[in-house]
Amino acid sequence: MVSNGEKTALETLGVLLRAQRLANGLSLRDLAARTDVSNAYLSELERGLHEPSLTVLRAIASALGTPLGPLLARAGLLEGSGEAKPAGAVGDTEAAIVADPALSEPQRVALLSVYRSFLASRSPFA
Repeated sequence: MVSNGEKTALETLGVLLRAQRLANGLSLRDLAARTDVSNAYLSELERGLHEPSLTVLRAIASALGTPLGPLLARAGLLEGSGEAKPAGAVGDTEAAIVADPALSEPQRVALLSVYRSFLASRSPFA
């Protein structure tokens, strides 16, 4: 049985996976083709309905071009990752964009793309 904390972490992981997928401009079918994981299962993962295996998570992270460790830490699924995140952490912003019901799918994709472009261009000395 999954505890409430684990369920919340799985839901957060799902939101983060969806945000990464949308930011990469991929449909569920595109991601399914890249990972050999069915698009139905990927959809359920994005909704926090399943606890994926490490093999599945590695395949998804690789297909999305994102490191697995930080993704799991942001979702709260790694030991010692329960500490509070600073306000405005990357995962929080992306999750908020994806979860906003007032945005259409194209608007979400556009916002995620613009947001990530700002992060990529940010100077470490700014």
